[in-house]
Amino acid sequence: MIPVEYYIILSAILFAIGVAGVLIRRNALIIFMSIELMLNAANLAIVAFSSVFNSFSGQVFVFFVIAVAAAEVAVGLALIVEIFKTKHSIDVDQMSSLKG
Repeated sequence: MIPVEYYIILSAILFAIGVAGVLIRRNALIIFMSIELMLNAANLAIVAFSSVFNSFSGQVFVFFVIAVAAAEVAVGLALIVEIFKTKHSIDVDQMSSLKG
């Protein structure tokens, strides 16, 4: 059996890669994928801690997080497609028209 510490370390590494992707890259799709990577890293940590405490509540919570992430993907990709139609680019530096 794999120790839970390995799962937590993997989760931290994946989360750090996601944060680096959000902070460094300027492409909206890469930023979007990095956010999804951070969500999945958090899900991995929640499931790992849930297995330590022999509880299914963490796994149920992860199920709802995945459902919310699926809705976020649908809305986010629709926004990215519409921005690409108007701006012909998905570079986040060129999206100053979204400021209110």
